[in-house]
Amino acid sequence: MLRWKKYALVIMVFALLGTNVMAQQMTLEEAIATARERSAEAVAARSNFVSSYWSYRTYLADRLPSLNLYGNVGQFNRTLAQLQDYDTGDLHYVSVYNLTNDVGLYIRQNVTFTGGTVSLYSSLSRTDLYGNNRSTSWYSQPVYVSYTQPLFSYNEFRWAKKISPKEYEQAKRVYIESMESITINAAQYFFSLLLAQREYDRSVANYNNTKQMLSVAEERTKLGTVTRDEYLQLELRNLNDSMAINEAAVAVKEAQMVLNSLLGFDEKREIKPVFENALPEIWMDYDMVLDKALENSSFNLENQIRILNAESEIAQAKARRSPSVSISAKFGASNSGDSFSNAYRNLADQEVFGVSFNVPIFDWGLGTGRVKRAKARADAIKAQVQQSESDYKSRIFKNVSQFNNQRQQCNVSKKASEIAEERYSLMMEKFRNGNASVLELNTAQNEYDTAMDKYVTDFSTFWRLYFTLRQLTLYDFIGGKDIDVDHDELLK
Repeated sequence: MLRWKKYALVIMVFALLGTNVMAQQMTLEEAIATARERSAEAVAARSNFVSSYWSYRTYLADRLPSLNLYGNVGQFNRTLAQLQDYDTGDLHYVSVYNLTNDVGLYIRQNVTFTGGTVSLYSSLSRTDLYGNNRSTSWYSQPVYVSYTQPLFSYNEFRWAKKISPKEYEQAKRVYIESMESITINAAQYFFSLLLAQREYDRSVANYNNTKQMLSVAEERTKLGTVTRDEYLQLELRNLNDSMAINEAAVAVKEAQMVLNSLLGFDEKREIKPVFENALPEIWMDYDMVLDKALENSSFNLENQIRILNAESEIAQAKARRSPSVSISAKFGASNSGDSFSNAYRNLADQEVFGVSFNVPIFDWGLGTGRVKRAKARADAIKAQVQQSESDYKSRIFKNVSQFNNQRQQCNVSKKASEIAEERYSLMMEKFRNGNASVLELNTAQNEYDTAMDKYVTDFSTFWRLYFTLRQLTLYDFIGGKDIDVDHDELLK
């Protein structure tokens, strides 16, 4: 019966670990590179950046002159039109029977500084009259310039010039930060799988070691150097170790699936994480880290954009409360004739100038309320920005302090794991020789398990803190340079 249980245990473990016999070895650096290239998060980050790029291109295009062709072709009209005699006031109907074609070009340019719009037109139209009195007439406007200038209004072009370039620069930095976030996740999942795999390997080794010690205890029980109670403790430990193998196998499979999902692999792909315990010689200086964070990250830009948007809302609210005045001016030349050439001869000047206005006299305090609400919102945003800057500095200080302490912590936990492993080996040897009790053996094994877990966990924490500081600063502390990306390559 016991043998059948052992066979069932082996079958279950292999089923949990999958059918693949050959596993792909992968280092932390390889896992990070794969995640940055293949993960769904990386694809989403690239798509978000491309979207921001085209929003910026729209802003740039809005500041450049636009050339447009317009016209109406084949406008046929055969109806009765109602006319009134101005002398007698009588109404009568006349027959309208014509064909109209017109075409034109115009160039429009928005003026960022003033908020006005200047346009240059050129148009030509032809009208053919049918019926008893057939005739053809042409009307030309070779050159026609218009300018519209709103006064005391909200200048959206000027505010867009302040905000849009910052938003695009923020999008660049957010993309890099998103990739660094993927790096953090890849490191976390990599070490989770590594810890689970080492736990499984250790569970199997503990099971085999306890099984051997159980055989030794059985012989020592016959000699009277091990009590029945101690023997049962060791037997219970052996059963617990066998169950720990199952639990560790499940944990390995779960951690494997999580990492595979991030790396864009099929769930059946088996990865064998390679543990490299070498740490870079890095010491973080808080002032340097803070300077890099404020210089490179999206944090400062985000705060600047929030304040600019709040100030833009104030300007818009004030403009809606103030009188609305618009000046328009049009200058050009035109003529008409019975032929194409005559329409361009002896051109007559055209000048049109006008002022339109709208003055709010009484609005029950609506305009004042909009301004005060916008100012209150701006004050709240500025207070939030100030608080976020303080929290940001505290976060950086905390991460720098933890990182500088973590390297020493890794060295200590590494030494502790080596000592615990050696002590466990010595304790097993002493138990074989009858110089150690079952309690001492169990204690040594527990200490060894705890020390090994802490060893890997401390290394995982070291890299998590390092990559977090990279994300906060967009600075490669190992390479000693800012993290940059070829954004043009992303747009191909």
